[in-house]
Amino acid sequence: MNHNHVHTVSSGLHEMQVTLAMTATYMIAEVVGGYLTNSLALLADAGHMLSDVGSLTLSLLAMRFALKQRTQEMTYGYYRAEILAALVNGVTLVVVSIFIFYEAFQRFQLPPKVQSGPMIIVASIGLIVNLVSVLLLSKKKDTNLNVHSAFLHVLADTMGSVGAIAAGIIMLMTGWYLADPIISVVIGFLILFSSWRVLKESVMVLMEGTPNHIDINEIETVIKSLPGVLNFHDLHVWTVTSGFISLSVHVNLHDCRSVEHSQSILKELRDILHEQFGIEHTTIQIEQGEPECSPPSTC
Repeated sequence: MNHNHVHTVSSGLHEMQVTLAMTATYMIAEVVGGYLTNSLALLADAGHMLSDVGSLTLSLLAMRFALKQRTQEMTYGYYRAEILAALVNGVTLVVVSIFIFYEAFQRFQLPPKVQSGPMIIVASIGLIVNLVSVLLLSKKKDTNLNVHSAFLHVLADTMGSVGAIAAGIIMLMTGWYLADPIISVVIGFLILFSSWRVLKESVMVLMEGTPNHIDINEIETVIKSLPGVLNFHDLHVWTVTSGFISLSVHVNLHDCRSVEHSQSILKELRDILHEQFGIEHTTIQIEQGEPECSPPSTC
């Protein structure tokens, strides 16, 4: 197993463990607080925290699972477990937002009274917990899609806590209890928005699409510019898991090129793909194309 890939998969493991512990602990307090104060905004935030606990647990299990050695049946190992977990996390975000929309619609018709003072206190403590979690995960969010999805979960939670505090202040000062379901809808849209990128990136990886930061046209231009290259075909670039990008291509050389030249082209192409595009895992098939010169004896 490549050590760089192991490092990428395990990156953020400690931060996610700490975040899970804090989130699970405060989720219980927020559920109780939401129930006692009759606040949908708090319960919505607690519901999102519940999805966070599930998604973080799933993510941690996937990260540990991805570290398993590859087998004859799983020649790439279990790296895709991370992507599957990120996909599930994105789906749970959508489900949570739909639930919030449903509950908010019920309250729009008959907004109940909410104990605004205790609600503000509970939401404020939740905001502190979420800010600490965001700070922890932000350091590793760009190294791992799984960590990035967890970061978006917690970030949406942070926005939820801010919304709950705002709703509490409005209700405390004006007695306008419609603020609670209105803020809840805003929280729901924030959650829905944060799920989009995770779902999109997860599906792209599972469909073996070209990574967003890779310009396939640039790679084609590089291959064509190499001396002795006649043409190429079956160029594919895909992501196995976060930080693990693979490429395969068949490159046709002029028949009159020597074996030494073929090896030189292979090395040059691999070096360019690594240095310019960050692609380390390559499968390049060198083939002989049509003769460049005739008769063959002059080649």
